[in-house]
Amino acid sequence: MIPNPRLFLAPVLAMGLALPLPALADGPARTITVTGEGHVSLPPDMATVTIGVREDADSAAEALRRMSAGLAPVLDELAAAGVAAADIQTSGLSLGARYTYPDNEQPQLVGYTASSTVTVRLRDIAQVGAVLDAVVGEGANGISGISFGLADPAAATDAARRAAVADAQARAALYAEAAGVVPGAVLSISESGAMAPMPVAYAMRDAGSVPLAAGEVEVTASVTMVLAIE
Repeated sequence: MIPNPRLFLAPVLAMGLALPLPALADGPARTITVTGEGHVSLPPDMATVTIGVREDADSAAEALRRMSAGLAPVLDELAAAGVAAADIQTSGLSLGARYTYPDNEQPQLVGYTASSTVTVRLRDIAQVGAVLDAVVGEGANGISGISFGLADPAAATDAARRAAVADAQARAALYAEAAGVVPGAVLSISESGAMAPMPVAYAMRDAGSVPLAAGEVEVTASVTMVLAIE
């Protein structure tokens, strides 16, 4: 005798209906996402400058010799001014031919030029002008790229980070008030970036024989904060 398939199907359907239904998924989390910025400005305590010596001569060997002879007393003067060897670094060295370009004629070799540059960190702002004046007196004939900064920006960077967090919290409170909701716990904080000290203002100061504007440097930080909505 062939069993009636309906007799087996009915219990199976009954069992299926008796199984618990899966729980409905929760809705999207209610959050506020804001970005906060912090800025700290303060006077610099160090300067970085590039100092160079450039010499011309009829031959490459003579140009290099003259440049080397001109650079040696410049380095001696920096050492005499108390600049540590670790704060002096050669940043450029070149030797090349010089040409003239007469009309409708081939370029003509007229000599050679040798140059060298050193990047120097000066940790006494008050003496920067005097040091520059002294090295020029000893043979330096190129100065470029002066910038001011902080020898140890860690404390200023941390202060900027705290200011960025406070700014993010204030923005979250403002947005929540405008939207008629209540901000809850902080769910996540991520640093968007912290920038090295940048010059932001300039005020003339007496810095020796060469007047300089050290002004202030600014340290900035940015954070992204996610808060729950109660």
